[in-house]
Amino acid sequence: MLLVEVRLQTQSVYRGILDCVLQTYTHEGLHGFFKGMSFPVLSVALSNAVAFGSYSNALDHLTHRRRERNNDACDSQGILLRHVFIAGCFSGLAQACHLFYICSVFMEKLFVTAPIDLIKVRLQNQTRSSSGGSKYHGPLHCVAVILREDGVKGLFRGMWALALRDVPCFGLYFLPYELTWRMMTEQGQQPGHSAVLVAGGVAGVVTWACATPMDVVKARLQMSGGGGRVYRGVLNCIAVSVREEGIRVFFKGLLLNSVRAFPVNAVTFLSFEMIVRHMKDS
Repeated sequence: MLLVEVRLQTQSVYRGILDCVLQTYTHEGLHGFFKGMSFPVLSVALSNAVAFGSYSNALDHLTHRRRERNNDACDSQGILLRHVFIAGCFSGLAQACHLFYICSVFMEKLFVTAPIDLIKVRLQNQTRSSSGGSKYHGPLHCVAVILREDGVKGLFRGMWALALRDVPCFGLYFLPYELTWRMMTEQGQQPGHSAVLVAGGVAGVVTWACATPMDVVKARLQMSGGGGRVYRGVLNCIAVSVREEGIRVFFKGLLLNSVRAFPVNAVTFLSFEMIVRHMKDS
């Protein structure tokens, strides 16, 4: 699904989802759908650790004074939603730049997400060239080619679009989650597994519905210089895309994102809640 989404967002040669799937399978076989997945799979645990760890620490910092006033009696439903949104935004910033928490006030910038995402997009967009070969032979070779052609800065193409996508959308990510499980849970009670699953799924769908437009821009910028059209920046990419393909261009891949987002985020939030509760109990 990730490969089909990326190709729909960056290439205009497909008539839709089914056409992209059929063409990919015809020309590249089943293994073609798994291009560019090694780096994301290897980094997904670290990525989620950063996202949820940043959110939890930021939320804890924002609610510290409120808990002190209430003698630590502030339950989950007593947390202000604006604090949830702010903490989520900080989590998005951490996700975009991989700001790994060492403690609540000290952090170290590790720009990891942007290069990994760029390599994934480049590999997923790679079909067969006119000579029958491939420009990139794998993730490490892709890194080497980008460094040789564009230098270190080439690894960070689309980083600002990634930040513009992740910062507000991670704020939104945790907000519908909190709202949904609170509506499904009695006052003063912890949410059950079903409430967490539904709330996590809703959070994923809502977030990707808002993130897809900037996700399209990010993917196009990442392909700029890698065989795709060259853009001068985020605003230029937006202007050119709208002029040539209309406003609907920013919703390419939305259906796939939504279908994937519900189960993935339902399981993600359930795993997070179960791990946190286990650590508190122990």
